[in-house]
Amino acid sequence: MADNSKEQSGVREEDVTIKASTEVSSDLAKDLSAAKNAGKTKDYTKEKHDEKAYPNKFTQVTYWVMRVVAFLMLFLTLFPATNPAYVTKLIPQNTSILAIVSSYTRLTQNCTRAFNKGYITEASFKTLYTGSWVYIIALVLIVAGVIVLSLGNSKFKRLGAAVTLGGGALSIVSLLMMKSVVDGFNNTANLPEKSANWIEKNVGAALPSGWYMLLGFAIALIVLQLIAFAMLLKMPCATVFEMEPKFQLFLLILPFAFLALVFSYLPLWGWRYAFFDYESGDGELTKDMFVGLKWFKFLFQNEATKANLANVMKNTLGLSFIGISTSWLPMVFAIFLSEIHNSHFKRIVQIFTTIPNFISWVLVYSIAFILFSADGLINSLMGTSTMFLMSTSHLWLKMWAWGTWKGLGWSAIIYISAISGIDQQLYEAATVDGAGRFQKMWHVTLPGLLPTFIVLLVMSIAGILSNGMDQYLVFSNASTIDKLNVLDLYVYKLVFDGNGLIPLSTVIGMAKSIISIILLFIANTASKAIRGSGII
Repeated sequence: MADNSKEQSGVREEDVTIKASTEVSSDLAKDLSAAKNAGKTKDYTKEKHDEKAYPNKFTQVTYWVMRVVAFLMLFLTLFPATNPAYVTKLIPQNTSILAIVSSYTRLTQNCTRAFNKGYITEASFKTLYTGSWVYIIALVLIVAGVIVLSLGNSKFKRLGAAVTLGGGALSIVSLLMMKSVVDGFNNTANLPEKSANWIEKNVGAALPSGWYMLLGFAIALIVLQLIAFAMLLKMPCATVFEMEPKFQLFLLILPFAFLALVFSYLPLWGWRYAFFDYESGDGELTKDMFVGLKWFKFLFQNEATKANLANVMKNTLGLSFIGISTSWLPMVFAIFLSEIHNSHFKRIVQIFTTIPNFISWVLVYSIAFILFSADGLINSLMGTSTMFLMSTSHLWLKMWAWGTWKGLGWSAIIYISAISGIDQQLYEAATVDGAGRFQKMWHVTLPGLLPTFIVLLVMSIAGILSNGMDQYLVFSNASTIDKLNVLDLYVYKLVFDGNGLIPLSTVIGMAKSIISIILLFIANTASKAIRGSGII
């Protein structure tokens, strides 16, 4: 009974406390509401929201239009047809503004005689070159400003607006500099008659269509930015820059994205050679060289090329299949290596299996030559003169063996790292259940490594056409080339073995990239269907 009375007393005390807290909270809410209505406090949540949000739908649409205009200006800059600096026929055809700013010599390569004869002065081309650089700087400011507009609060937006406005104004200045060059060429009244006649005949100074397009975009950008700036002035300005978390994370990968852009995507600009009849030393691509799909048709219509390509694909797929079917070896090696408890021996094994990866294939072939040449170590010990390096017997397996020796230890590193990430409690639980060493390897370590193995397997399948070239180039000779001529080596020989078939090699490279992407998605789809997860 005493305990029950205590419980009831405690419940009543708790009810009284809750009721008192509710009354205090209600009174505090009323006081805060009254203070807010009286203008004594600020709704900081709303203020913070207003700093990150657009003041109205119109400004939001304005910003999107500005982004589109900035993207179009950047896009048009890449193409020679919309080059605003192509103001005279003296500039080489199919020259973009990026090519102009990259080399002043290239800009004036057709003007040497005119400079020497005094028909035109170099000052005009220096103005044009300077104007092109100013335009590129202005474009960088425009793109940077549009990016900053989207990063965070109102302080970021004001900074982005100012940078974009300055870039737009600078772009108009650069376009006016280009116009002054055209006006200078067309103003031949005060020039000697001979110079005036030469300019009228050979210079052909006129503003290109790209100049008018970019001028229109620049004016539109400035007008839109002024509208957006007026809207921004109505917004409360934050005291510090505050970036949204998603952009903070993006900045972490930005350096790597830039490297991928430079080394993986910019080289795709070379695919244009597949549509031209181009030979090494021809210089710039011109409209006269354009042949459309000629080299794509040649790949399938020429009987000799089809036969060579069939043999190359057989070698490529055969060697890749051997590599993929044995891709589990580094994982098994890493599992057994992790079971070695003697740390000194384990370190020695790992060092001696990893070092071969850093030996170039030229040195690897030198080792093979010392061992297996006609007067090498093996033949000297056996008292024979067998030409091992010219034998085609089991040649693919020999290449696989050299590749495995060279890359086994290096490929195992990622699995060793994955093993260190497996929860040790799983091993302890397996030990408690009576599992031996091999049972723990099979039921704990191997399942923990399978996700890593699947990712590497999918990437290997996507790269099935990329065997590399170095190994097969150094090991190939007159006897073995038919079985070692893989796709990468075939493309290399098309260009550098006296053929100079740059367009055909580009077509094959394009087909290889497209097929690799298709294989990547097929392998990823299969992985999702089997395991429920993929890498994309």
